[in-house]
Amino acid sequence: MKKIAYIIAFMSFTDMTNAQSTQKRYEQNPYTLVYEGAIIKNEKGKVNIHPVFYQLNGITISANVYTPANYDASKKYPAIVVAHPNGGIKEQTAGLYAQRLAESGYITITSDAAYQGASGGEPRHTDKPANRIEDIFGMADFITQYPGTDANRLGVLGICGGGGYTLKAVQADKRFKAVATLSMFNSGEVRRNGFQNSQLATIQERLKKASDARAQEAAGGKIIYAGVASITDEEIAKTSTDLYREGYEYYYRSHAHPNSTFLYTMSSLMDLMTWDAATNLDLINQSLLMIAGSKADTKYMTDEAFDKVTNAKNKELFVIEGATHIQTYWKPEYVAQAVTKLKTFYQSNL
Repeated sequence: MKKIAYIIAFMSFTDMTNAQSTQKRYEQNPYTLVYEGAIIKNEKGKVNIHPVFYQLNGITISANVYTPANYDASKKYPAIVVAHPNGGIKEQTAGLYAQRLAESGYITITSDAAYQGASGGEPRHTDKPANRIEDIFGMADFITQYPGTDANRLGVLGICGGGGYTLKAVQADKRFKAVATLSMFNSGEVRRNGFQNSQLATIQERLKKASDARAQEAAGGKIIYAGVASITDEEIAKTSTDLYREGYEYYYRSHAHPNSTFLYTMSSLMDLMTWDAATNLDLINQSLLMIAGSKADTKYMTDEAFDKVTNAKNKELFVIEGATHIQTYWKPEYVAQAVTKLKTFYQSNL
């Protein structure tokens, strides 16, 4: 058994109180959903949630399927795959959008990535692009076989890092007829260059650390983790970028869940830093919608990718005025705008 080394930060009394309050939130929901308006029980004639498990390359995947109101398995419904953000899980914003789209008449599925959340896979928190892309393929495999799904009307929504992986997945998987991203995050570019190109000078140094971490794992040593295990209120307040400050608030405070974490194996950087979501985008020939907030400090990634998609059946960039990256995850007025746009997009293209 390999030993695991975690990065642990001390928590103040206030932080502990916040953690306890958010813990109560997920514990109060029978499906441990933490988003506003989440389903608390299945009722006839309404959107229902169905926790499912399936095998993907020998790993048990935990997912939630949402069925629309008055769902009838003998009928045929369009379906949407929803890929969650980096560090996120199906009970957070991915579940929120899956539920809202089910309310619009779609069968939807969102799963925890392999090695993450409630899904299986060791070492925990392995975060490799190939795995995340395979997760999207696996959701498509499962939902196209689900009773009532019209396999010829399959769409996908990728949020944050899930958006970057979605852009790559649909280059190869033509089962997806309509492709949407929300607050797209190019994980490879950021892990390589740093957020907003802030770590260009340390690329080789960080690749060496990742290589050393893999060598240590191969020798049976400790698994080294990068990222943030926990954070204090003071540290959050001092975080300069909206993405990370609001992200810490979202994941560690307002929408905290024990399965969600900012940790990832240091060795994963070998794969992440040599990968890029914005390559071969000319292979996307499906309909494409990309959504980003006007105030998102990540919008440059959406803009870059959007320009490189040259062969889409049709494409549109939809900007939510006033929204930051994280606010598109939960803020009701921004979520409503995104869902309305997504609904129109999928209706036109599925």
